[in-house]
Parts: sequence; structure tokens; C-alpha cells
Amino acid sequence: MAHEPIVHRVYTSINRPLTIWGADRRFFFLALIIGAAAFNFFGSLLLGIVMFLALYGLARWTMVVDPQLPRVLLNAGRYHRQYDPLKLAYVVFRRVPQ
Repeated sequence: MAHEPIVHRVYTSINRPLTIWGADRRFFFLALIIGAAAFNFFGSLLLGIVMFLALYGLARWTMVVDPQLPRVLLNAGRYHRQYDPLKLAYVVFRRVPQ
């Protein structure tokens, strides 16, 4: 009796990243807030729009290059490094004659 593979349906909407206009939603809102802050701080609508467009373009480029990069960047501060070069355990290989 042959084992038949089990097939599970996976919908693409579950695995698709949440984006607004092609940029990650968190980076989109970050660009929007920084653009509004630049507008309020400098009193220039043009500077606020340019700042938003520059950061939005950077966020969109990041999603095109690597869709997982925003997740890595946003989680980078939460986790600490686990590699310690002073605690490196060397692996010894032995050749066994045949």
C-alpha cells in the first residue's frame, strides 16, 4: 500500500505581506509620520512631500529587492546576537581508514 501525499490548501492572501501602495505598511506610516513632522518642524509643504516621497521610495525599493527585509529590520532590535567568537567549540575531524 503506497503512501499518498497529504495536500493542504494554502491561500496566497495568507502568505502575502501587508502593503500599502507596494511598501510595507509599517514603513509607509513611518514615512508618512516623518513627512508630516518635517512639514510641521520646517513649515514647508514641499519639504514634507519630498521627505515622504523619498522615504516611501526607499520602503518600496526595499520590498522589491527583498520582501523579508522589513521583517528582519523591524525585529533586529528585539533579538540579541547568539554568536560569540570566544566561545567557539572547534570540531575535530578524524579520517577513518577503509
